[in-house]
Amino acid sequence: MIDNILLISVILAALWTVMTRSLLKAALGLAVTSAIIAIMLFRLDSPLAGVFELSVCAGLITAVFISAISLMKPLTHKETIELSKKRIKKYWYLPLILIITGIVFARTMVPAGFNIPPETIKLDVRSLLWGSRALDMFGQIIIVLAGVFGTVILFRESKKK
Repeated sequence: MIDNILLISVILAALWTVMTRSLLKAALGLAVTSAIIAIMLFRLDSPLAGVFELSVCAGLITAVFISAISLMKPLTHKETIELSKKRIKKYWYLPLILIITGIVFARTMVPAGFNIPPETIKLDVRSLLWGSRALDMFGQIIIVLAGVFGTVILFRESKKK
């Protein structure tokens, strides 16, 4: 039940992050999304990935985005509404893709006999991250790439103006 609530909340936070009109609210939405993902990682008994997510994505990246936003020229209310309408027309299919991707990952990525390694096994960090926690690292890589592509799109749109 809690996992379903976290999954729904991370999807809603991510959609709010992408669709909000304010860049500052989008940066804060990204921090909320990352914090929820960190909670999910801790619940999946993956504390290293959870700590990386919370400290880097929710903390450091948000601080960098807010610093960059503070250096940009603010848009007028009319420009913000116009940009929002264009963004909704451009990305209307995004929620559908997120739902389909979530369903596909839920059905194909985790094998039926997937077991979390017991705590009694002591591994070094490299073996732990790339051996028994490869799925967590795959998720981290996707999140970092999403942040990079989002930043590129953000600055590409601001250069057009």
